[in-house]
Amino acid sequence: MKKKTGIISKIYMAFIMLFLYAPIVVLIFFSFNDGKTTVWKGFTLRWYTELFRDSEIINALWNTLIIAFLASIFATILGTVAAIGISNFKGKKRLVIQNVSNIPIISPDIVMGVSLMLLFTALGVMLNFEMGFVTVLIAHICFCVPFVVLNVMPRITRMDQSIYDAALDLGCNQWQAFFKVVIYELMPGIISGGLISFTYSLDDFIITYFTRGSKFQNLSIEIYSMTHKRISPKINALSALLFLAIVIIMVLINLRDRHEEKQNAKRT
Repeated sequence: MKKKTGIISKIYMAFIMLFLYAPIVVLIFFSFNDGKTTVWKGFTLRWYTELFRDSEIINALWNTLIIAFLASIFATILGTVAAIGISNFKGKKRLVIQNVSNIPIISPDIVMGVSLMLLFTALGVMLNFEMGFVTVLIAHICFCVPFVVLNVMPRITRMDQSIYDAALDLGCNQWQAFFKVVIYELMPGIISGGLISFTYSLDDFIITYFTRGSKFQNLSIEIYSMTHKRISPKINALSALLFLAIVIIMVLINLRDRHEEKQNAKRT
């Protein structure tokens, strides 16, 4: 009975993995297709070379990466500080504030996108500025902060609160105890929150669409503008490179986590 259950579970997981990754495999496969359609015309690397020659796509890619990097940095700092601040509340106040901070996560993107667009439009009229890079960055920080809070809070609840006082007793000042003890203990959650912020910012379309104005162009908007005509195979090549970069990052993170687990096991 156990063997049958094990075989069925393996087959089920195989189908799930196939369902999830088959489209990506097809995309990567056709990024090497010499033709512009889904009919295989032969192996080629020309779409990769043409990708790096396309100034519009490269400019949109750089805008996307810069926004994602800055948004993840600012969101990680703000989210970590917010999580520490929330942890200082007790009882119902803490529960209410924590639930309120989670609302942007479950709220539809179009609600946040439209509300931020109206806010930036009103501020633009009063302060005489146009939506663009800065408004997109602020919008991305806004929806990334709750994800950092969500990742840091469990680390705070599991952390032994007395280690901060112990660090003070051993000679650290308040800042040293905070950075060398508290932040060190929270670092796995901070890193996870930062990476999630980066990926969500990298992937966002709806909020960017409503807050970008008429001049700013990121990768998702650039690809969307191509849907009015046939999408170039260069996008297949770009998607394949982005997927490869994410896989490499995930492998490095897993290796780091395993190394930390081994180090902690040796200490215990």
